[in-house]
Amino acid sequence: MDTMTRRKFIQMTGAGAMATAAHSLSIEEIADAAITRPLPLGTPILVVVTLYGGNDGLNTVVPFQDPIYHSLRPQLAYAESEVIPIGDGLALNGAMTGFKSLWDKQQLAIIRGVGYPNPDRSHFSSMAIWQSAELNASKSGWLGRWVETQQEDPLLAISLGSVLPPLLAGNRRSGSVLPLGGFKVPGGSLASDCAKLSISSAEDNRLTAIAARSMRNLFEVSGQVTPILKEPAPPANDLPTAVGGNAGGDSNLSAQLEIVAKLIAAGSPTKVWSVSLGGFDTHADEHTAQSRLLGALSQSISKFMSQMRATNRSKDVTVLVYSEFGRRVRANASQGTDHGTSGPVFLLGERVIGGFHGDQPSLNDLEDDDLATTTDFRDIYAEVLGKVLLTDGEQVLTKWKSKLDLIN
Repeated sequence: MDTMTRRKFIQMTGAGAMATAAHSLSIEEIADAAITRPLPLGTPILVVVTLYGGNDGLNTVVPFQDPIYHSLRPQLAYAESEVIPIGDGLALNGAMTGFKSLWDKQQLAIIRGVGYPNPDRSHFSSMAIWQSAELNASKSGWLGRWVETQQEDPLLAISLGSVLPPLLAGNRRSGSVLPLGGFKVPGGSLASDCAKLSISSAEDNRLTAIAARSMRNLFEVSGQVTPILKEPAPPANDLPTAVGGNAGGDSNLSAQLEIVAKLIAAGSPTKVWSVSLGGFDTHADEHTAQSRLLGALSQSISKFMSQMRATNRSKDVTVLVYSEFGRRVRANASQGTDHGTSGPVFLLGERVIGGFHGDQPSLNDLEDDDLATTTDFRDIYAEVLGKVLLTDGEQVLTKWKSKLDLIN
């Protein structure tokens, strides 16, 4: 076998990927850190849930008493018997029973009409704007820039999955990736060669130094979290039961949050977790597709919050749920909806100021036949940065201060 060199390593991994030095972690690495340097109790933790595809806000937080809603969506609108009323003429989608339980506990904040000026209906462009928090969609993510304000630690911010989302990519450093199936470092002679790459040298140029640091961090955390994942997750004892078990089915989001719950309970020194659920591009048959997805979202998060209540971390955790845009107000010919503009964002947790925030966009006052934006998403980010991540939002969001009061 050829001996691995730093030059060869950089060529194999790609200079662009190395520029932000995303680390691929193993469960073993995180478990070891949870034992050797656990996150102190009382440290706030943010869990970001990205809904990919553009979630239809009007059929999520439903204006079921508005006749205009029914006239613009004659086959797609929900009747009162199909939704869960929560006040102000609004209701949750009927599949969101878990969110209703959190609403009743005043642990769910619904921020209405969230978007940004001059909205872009492209999935890629709009998601880039939301994840960078820059209207020109900069190359760094807002949480990646936050990572760069903190002491370097590959376990500080972790995304579940195989690819680092732009959300966690900084200009010089980034968050890390934890593959759902686990990650194992190489063995044998390749492991020895890779370990040599991690040794820093005064002769290193910037790119080589980044490659060495990334490899060093990878080996530093390797071999530590498997014992944690073999343990049972925190119980969700206070959920309603159906057929003898906790209500709700499995989903990929549920699997991601199950891992996050175990690692938070174990004391992982991680302050930001990123998980996701796709499939919200509902151009056809929206009733069935979106309701299933919203049910999975609601059940997964309500179970996760119940698991947190079974630990000593429940007051530490805040969950943020967003999507890249809402959908058009009018239904299309396929009983679905096309790409739109604003929609609701959810914050969940024991520190959240539960209830409605922001103005509900009026169906009497559409902009280009779309919902108006009444809340800028950067206001939410600034609030989260200040009150959850304990960082001045202006360090991360260019000249932006929160105008909201969402978290105690």
